[in-house]
Amino acid sequence: MTGFHEVQFPPDISDEASGGPGYSTTVVTTVSGHELRNANWAAARGNWAAARGNWNVAHGLKRRDQAAALIAFFRARKGRAYGFRFKDWTDYQAFAQALGLGDGANKIFQLVRRYASGGEIETRIIAKPVTTGTVKIYRDGVEAVTGWTLNTATGLVTFTTAPGSGVQVMADFDFDVPVRFDSDQMDITIESYQLGSWGQIQVAEIRP
Repeated sequence: MTGFHEVQFPPDISDEASGGPGYSTTVVTTVSGHELRNANWAAARGNWAAARGNWNVAHGLKRRDQAAALIAFFRARKGRAYGFRFKDWTDYQAFAQALGLGDGANKIFQLVRRYASGGEIETRIIAKPVTTGTVKIYRDGVEAVTGWTLNTATGLVTFTTAPGSGVQVMADFDFDVPVRFDSDQMDITIESYQLGSWGQIQVAEIRP
């Protein structure tokens, strides 16, 4: 059974999470001491971002009411069975992101987040935008207040009329990360009347 619930992990617990993006790299050392490195996930995904995030959110569990909310959330997701939204407080906003050029025919554009460093650019699909006033769409730098809709479950922007040939489509937005619990077993301790703890609360990013 696989599925996804469009509900956000409690942000007052996730705001002290530790973790971030990770990769899968095979390193082979030759007899001469040189290394051969293969980015396994990059080969499978072409130019799209190959990283998968992992976080431990146990640090944010400080009160009894948070423990109760976490137990309910874990039960509702049935452990690892259902994915959910997660706010990565270190990386949840994007501005002036280029979605593509219009051709007069294409009406659909995918929200993406681009990371640039040293001449390299990694492109990440954003499938879980946050729409509470955060999403803005631009045509050639001018905000398009109307004339488009957004699918919050996929991150697809659909224009009523296709942007003209050569028109640069850009976007600002906040976003969540699609994740799941990395365990089917809860191991939580109520240390006192007000405080609960769970040694490791691992959540793992899933592919959109």
